[in-house]
Amino acid sequence: MNKPNQLNFDTRAIHAGQEPDPRTGAVVTPIIHASTFVQDGIGKNRGYVYSRSDNPTRLTVEACLADLESAETAFAFPTGLSAAATILECAEAGAHIVAHADLYGGIHRLLHDVRPRSAGHHVTFVDFADTDAVARATTGQTALLWYETPSNPMLKIVDIAAISQIARTAGAITVCDNTFSSPYLQRPLELGADIVMHSATKFLSGHSDLMAGVAAVSASAPEGLAERLKGLQNAVGAVLSPQDSSLLLRSVKTLPVRMDRHCSNARKITEHLLEKQAAYGITSVRYPGLPDHPGHAVAARQMRDFGSMISLYVEGGLDRLDRILQRSHLFQFAVSLGGVESLIQHPASLTHKTVPKEKRDAEGVTDDLIRLSVGIEDAGDLIADLEQAFG
Repeated sequence: MNKPNQLNFDTRAIHAGQEPDPRTGAVVTPIIHASTFVQDGIGKNRGYVYSRSDNPTRLTVEACLADLESAETAFAFPTGLSAAATILECAEAGAHIVAHADLYGGIHRLLHDVRPRSAGHHVTFVDFADTDAVARATTGQTALLWYETPSNPMLKIVDIAAISQIARTAGAITVCDNTFSSPYLQRPLELGADIVMHSATKFLSGHSDLMAGVAAVSASAPEGLAERLKGLQNAVGAVLSPQDSSLLLRSVKTLPVRMDRHCSNARKITEHLLEKQAAYGITSVRYPGLPDHPGHAVAARQMRDFGSMISLYVEGGLDRLDRILQRSHLFQFAVSLGGVESLIQHPASLTHKTVPKEKRDAEGVTDDLIRLSVGIEDAGDLIADLEQAFG
């Protein structure tokens, strides 16, 4: 939602946080590779001391991302997981965390394996699509509520406003992973979340040539949270390089155009999969844009569109799934998502391999699940690729 007198999102994606370079007039933000900056005296400088603390190129992309997320401030990290790990440093040792049961495998590993050992965190995993279950799991001792919406890979939808209210009542901080949506489709901070994070490697970058992470903090978050996260980023040293900051800034400029095409293609692909469901041996198609999706109504309320991620269950066992994955051409068999090119992958053996099998199966991440990331190629060509892969 745009504020009064605020430029449209599409315009802000190109211009937010940026001005022509005052020295040269360059319309593209310069890449400042300097690691250190001359001081003008004791306690006197031009805003910079050392690039780990602040770098002009990184600050520019952070200002742009903060604007797009309706945040007080944003921080750019070298990966999504480094953003997540730094956010978790905000929780004291031994803290209680309530986390979505359906999470990207790397985040699940961080919360299930790493932090309980390294920081004594007590993590309770629940289905965040069940608001009542989250309320039951959250107590006055809960420090963080952590979730994705849509979730990876089951595409569950979380009611952001409802979860934010539960967190406020308990005095907990909410962290929403917005990777699958990007701020173009969904802005959790406007719905009450305290922190929104991204694997910016995905839709924000959009070209499969950059690794980055983002954490953006709401102006309504608990006092001092933004300053604490900035201090932790500096202390831990997880900062995005100037070169990658420039690449990310370049990529964000085309985010609205790309997301519109991603979503349009995904709708066409979903319609095709449903039409050919029996012929392709597909037992179920999961996509938030379908009226019978369990979270469709909530997604329609809090998202601009339904994204470009599709999950489906396929008959025939691993041998048939492997043939489909190997035969697809435009849908390239690879991990990750959100790039201009379409990808197809097998969560149980790739992104969620480190999640224990019994937990994977309980959450529906079974061996017969395939996940599609629909790119921006011609939709007809993508449909033809699926026809030959499933044929």
